[in-house]
Amino acid sequence: MDFLQTKQLIQERRSIRKFQDKPVDKQDIVDIIDCARYAPSDTNSQTWEFVVVTNKEKIKEIEDMTWAALHEKAEQAKEKGLEKPAKLLVRSFGPYATAFSEAPVLIVCLATPYESKFKDKIFDPIGFVEEDVWTEEGIKSSCLAAQNLMLAAHAKGLGTCPMTGPVLLAQDRLRDYLKIEGHKEINMVISLGHPKDQPKTMPRKPVEEILTIVE
Repeated sequence: MDFLQTKQLIQERRSIRKFQDKPVDKQDIVDIIDCARYAPSDTNSQTWEFVVVTNKEKIKEIEDMTWAALHEKAEQAKEKGLEKPAKLLVRSFGPYATAFSEAPVLIVCLATPYESKFKDKIFDPIGFVEEDVWTEEGIKSSCLAAQNLMLAAHAKGLGTCPMTGPVLLAQDRLRDYLKIEGHKEINMVISLGHPKDQPKTMPRKPVEEILTIVE
């Protein structure tokens, strides 16, 4: 394995918001999800599932329900006298929350309940943590799988963009629309497709700013 090639793959990945009008091969989708499932997870709990939407009309409906929820939030803000934040919510955040509109594929990343022999035999009997902590554990592992997914897509020449906007704004509508069971958390959505362009590199914090080595 070549470190420099791996580093290049990681550093050259971009969040893609503009896509070509071209379908993604089904086998590519299967290959990408196959890579996702090899992510590490808490006690190998593998708390992830993926709902892949390839129907453009359904993707448009998800976009519409996200915009509807966003406008509702903006109206609520206006009623509180928060005119400027309400306008910014629609004008600035809206396009980010619906950046999947041109994508031929939308992947809904789910976090399933954390389950393991440790939880059944040790953690639950002694009241190790509050129950909602296990939901957080599931989401953390699901995020690791999402990163695998996006790097695998990039290696295939495909573009992705992770978004939590639809989850923050229209989670209940999205859950009902896709018939997602209540015990599964909607973690994020990821657009997938053939990039129309290559965004510029975004600035990153220097290593020295984020690294502490304790010797």
